[in-house]
Amino acid sequence: MFDAESLAKLDADYFNVIVADGRDVTIQSKNTGHYWYLHCAEYPTAGACVIFHKHNYSCPYHQHGRSRSLRQALKSIKRHDAWQLKGRPVKSIKRLK
Repeated sequence: MFDAESLAKLDADYFNVIVADGRDVTIQSKNTGHYWYLHCAEYPTAGACVIFHKHNYSCPYHQHGRSRSLRQALKSIKRHDAWQLKGRPVKSIKRLK
């Protein structure tokens, strides 16, 4: 379960906190508007969680990854936001000759 100390460290300046309890945290990044759902799976350790992500309210979540703790998950989200705000890299297009 997410402990009270970890939940208290949710940054309300960075995230809109929608739900936060011992098993589930749902937040929205104020920078990108993306939604994140963190579920405490307690496997393989007590604080381990699964990270789900979606780009807007109406689309479904997809699994984004896993983390060993809520703190690590929040760091991962902030790194994703930084990457997103730089702009997604353009994939090269191979032309057929």
